[in-house]
Amino acid sequence: MNKGKIFILNRYLFKELLQPILFCIFAVTIVFMSNFLFELSDLLINKRESFLTVIQMLFYQLPAIFVQTFPISTLFATVYSLGRLVKDNEITVMRTSGFGIQKIIIPFLILGLIVSFVSYWMNEKTVPWASHRSLNLVRQMMLRDVTPSIKEHVFFRGPDDRYFYVKNVDRTAKTLQGIMVYETQYPGKDTAFPRVITANKGVFNDNSWELEEGIINEFDLHGRIKNEVQFEELYIPVGDGLENFYGNQKTASEMSREELSEEINLFLKSGIKVDTWQVEYHMKMAIPFAPFIFVLVGAPLSLFNRKGWAVGIVLTLLVVFAYFILQSLCRSFGTGGMITAVWSAWLPNIIFAVLGILLLFREEFFMAR
Repeated sequence: MNKGKIFILNRYLFKELLQPILFCIFAVTIVFMSNFLFELSDLLINKRESFLTVIQMLFYQLPAIFVQTFPISTLFATVYSLGRLVKDNEITVMRTSGFGIQKIIIPFLILGLIVSFVSYWMNEKTVPWASHRSLNLVRQMMLRDVTPSIKEHVFFRGPDDRYFYVKNVDRTAKTLQGIMVYETQYPGKDTAFPRVITANKGVFNDNSWELEEGIINEFDLHGRIKNEVQFEELYIPVGDGLENFYGNQKTASEMSREELSEEINLFLKSGIKVDTWQVEYHMKMAIPFAPFIFVLVGAPLSLFNRKGWAVGIVLTLLVVFAYFILQSLCRSFGTGGMITAVWSAWLPNIIFAVLGILLLFREEFFMAR
């Protein structure tokens, strides 16, 4: 087939999808922002936060919102563009001219892949940076109260290369339970493993933690315990005060895959289960490729649908709903240790990719031209 004709076809289809996808990203972003804007208005009116702080929080939330809108926007744009081509019989003309389904959807797949790579880049470079600053603004608001807020079940970095984990917090009594502290640097260290401090309970104030009824474990070069010391009380300073201390706290959403990998390796050396963080690590790669997967599924559904826009919208909503339900289930299975973290992250993409390929195969070889 003439390469010039293929080039003209690809350029035409690419332009047909580009404008709808940009419009959908804008429209869906506005929808996603509406709920967040309601929360910000509450901060502005009832909490009496400054207008500048509210604008900063909105700005820092935009990268995460964009990443969330990419898959849905790509699917809607694909359904709209191909639906219009089907309605105007342009697909029929293309196919009778010798263009197979695989050639018709190539521009859509390429654009879906471009959106996926942009989503991955933002999820690695922009989202963690912006999320960390947004949550730090929230933490600073909390630190204005008499009792600061300490998150439960979250590893966070403190001064002097220490990592902290707290199981339960009583904010009224300023007490902690189920405390673990990992010291990557300490006097006399001669191994790659951190020193691990565990305590049943403790008390926190502005400048220190006072741990009670705990154990200090040091490990040899092979990861075996070489020293174990019990203590009744242990005082741990938190350096520059709570604002700086909790400002170093990071959740998985505030870390890139590289940072998350470092945290996982650190805690694995201490024998701590990190199933949740391992799932999040692989999710950071799998989720950005949802736009490409949605194009792969949405294209044959649009070609198959010859009953109008209403059916197309319903099919689109069903695909989005099914994908995110499956993703939620797989995430739960992964964090619960029922399946591996890799399968937990990638199984929804694999299932929908196979479904898309089967639908394309069906459309190409079994549906009437």
